[in-house]
Amino acid sequence: MATQAEPILTGEDALAIIDPANYVDWDGLLDRFDKLRRETPVVRVVNDEVHDPFWLVTSYDDVMRISKDNKLFLNSPRSVTFSDKSSGAFVKSITGGDPNLVRSLVALDAPTHPKYRRLTQDWFMPKNIGKMEDEIRALAKTTVDRLVGGSQKDGKYEADFVPLVSAPYPLHVVMQILGVPEADEQRMLFLTQQMFGGQDEDLNKSGMANMTPEQIMQLVVGAVADFEAYFAKLTEEKRASPTDDVASVIANAKVDGAHLSDRDMAGYYIILAAAGHDTTSASTAGAMLALARDPEQFARLKADRDLLPGIVEEAIRWTTPVQHFMRTAAEDTELGGQKIAKDDWLMISYIAANHDESVFPDPRKFDATRSPNRHLAFGAGAHQCLGLHMARLEMKILFNELLDRIETLELAGEPKRAKSTFVGGLKPLPIRYSLSK
Repeated sequence: MATQAEPILTGEDALAIIDPANYVDWDGLLDRFDKLRRETPVVRVVNDEVHDPFWLVTSYDDVMRISKDNKLFLNSPRSVTFSDKSSGAFVKSITGGDPNLVRSLVALDAPTHPKYRRLTQDWFMPKNIGKMEDEIRALAKTTVDRLVGGSQKDGKYEADFVPLVSAPYPLHVVMQILGVPEADEQRMLFLTQQMFGGQDEDLNKSGMANMTPEQIMQLVVGAVADFEAYFAKLTEEKRASPTDDVASVIANAKVDGAHLSDRDMAGYYIILAAAGHDTTSASTAGAMLALARDPEQFARLKADRDLLPGIVEEAIRWTTPVQHFMRTAAEDTELGGQKIAKDDWLMISYIAANHDESVFPDPRKFDATRSPNRHLAFGAGAHQCLGLHMARLEMKILFNELLDRIETLELAGEPKRAKSTFVGGLKPLPIRYSLSK
């Protein structure tokens, strides 16, 4: 393909891509990405006073190519999530020059990444997580039981689905996998929300709207420090008395004959604890929103449970909880007709890719029968989400329980998305429902 004149976004258009407030207006955001994908699927985003320039990639094929080519597009040289200049400098001052606050699997490249990933990869394969199915099913039942405790009017109940169901359920599952005591789960929830929800005043628990990037980063740094202190203590316990959980695997693992460093071990714990919770929570809430808006589809799912895998995949695509990652070009290349130089920074938009109409007809429609559904919400290539099988199993079990227990479903108020450019989802989801007899 012949290269084209370099398209550039500047000013308000550039700021819109990195403004977390714009990610609250989902349809408006999709409109913006649709326009860019049609006109300039690979576009340079420039705002010199705020951030280093980067390429925004919005087409499915280009995002897939970057995701799979882990030699050409690297994770580690620069921040793996978007960061403005001041926040980036702050992180480097804390980490001794590392652009990533947390040194987790997503911030590693070969040859280190595959060595670290192999430590727990088998644990998250279907044959192993299947052993937890009865336990997860019990958790799902207990979770759905809480819906009966909502307020009732005219034979129908009302509740906020997010704090009652979609937030605590995956948290409880992943904490059991890690071996974190139930008494500490609320602490983990709080820290997770501060890490991923730092841009939203309701999730970061600051009570402060319109925080500066520096204030947000200080909040996130504090959450990470608390995570690290907690898991350092857990490591001591798991080395002294190993148990059958992932925390024991990480605490006692060796790479090239040595235990993981404190920083690497903390990063491993954090990515499993945080990513294993927030993403599944967001997808679960997204599916419930779609079904509350579409009683006919809800009725079809109640009648035909063979559609459950479809609802799970569509929920993950339609919601796309992990909204972007950043990559760095290892050498000069070409992408989408544009010349990409060595060391260029790229933002791959999973939101845009998962709503590419050339791959997903009528992409804004939630369709549990969509097939094929080769979405990119779990990524692709070497960095494909380690917990994808667990997420699918959790959601399938939960929705099977929900469909058994709930007869009718509708919205009881306006749902609202969190302000976040990285991990996004619903904050409140007020629903009205009746119970099956």
